[in-house]
Amino acid sequence: MVHEISVEQQEYGGWKNCVRLSNGLIDLFATTDVGPRIIRFGFIGKQNDLLENPDDLGTTGGDKFRVYGGHRIWHAPESHPRTYMPDNQPVGWTEVKNGIILSQDEEPWTHIKKELEISLSPSTTEVQLRHRMINNSAWPIELAIWAITLMSPGGVQILPQGTRDTGVLPNRMICLWPYTKMNDARVCWGEKYITLTQDVNNYDRFKFGFLNQAGWAAYSNQEHLFVKQFTHYSDAVYPDFHSASYEAFTSHYIMEMENLSPPNLINPGEVIG
Repeated sequence: MVHEISVEQQEYGGWKNCVRLSNGLIDLFATTDVGPRIIRFGFIGKQNDLLENPDDLGTTGGDKFRVYGGHRIWHAPESHPRTYMPDNQPVGWTEVKNGIILSQDEEPWTHIKKELEISLSPSTTEVQLRHRMINNSAWPIELAIWAITLMSPGGVQILPQGTRDTGVLPNRMICLWPYTKMNDARVCWGEKYITLTQDVNNYDRFKFGFLNQAGWAAYSNQEHLFVKQFTHYSDAVYPDFHSASYEAFTSHYIMEMENLSPPNLINPGEVIG
């Protein structure tokens, strides 16, 4: 059944000026007091499939990066303070067919401007996101778009192993962070899939990245299966040892599904995404 996409401003999570999108099956809330962010996604009247960080809900302003939760845009490779520029200020938004575009003012130090275009399917639970970055500085900048989705706690992330036949040569590689333990009980290095469980009682950080050739990842939680799809370019060079088109991170309250673009050289005034 085809539904009309509704777009309206509503309060959510303590923010008075969120934009709610709905097609009668699902709804999502995008913040405009901070962002660009999607803070809620789920079936109407059901639980939020995304993380809400109670310590940050409804807060605005300041120069400290806040987790908030939901879905956000970063630029890679990760570097402090460049990557951690706070998104605590209001963003503009415009309505487009079946959705909206959120537009952030350029970051004051990096002079990067972030945009997030959100489109709902009129008849299914699918949401399409397009991430853009604009270089408003006076010099070329090389970066990759990093789309990070924080999921509600207590679930299991499911990631496909590579299956490309390379004969006697290797067909998979992973990159690990200094705090990552290969024998962490939350991860299972399976034959066809890697699974990563979010454990609210485990405060250790865990992260790995790999070339996700299949272009999808899933998260199972509270009888819902959330599937994230993206384009993997088999001939591209990706960030983090050239081996990560996808990264997974978890701690005691976070489960992140992270996909990355190949690095792009953005000339002044140019847009990627």
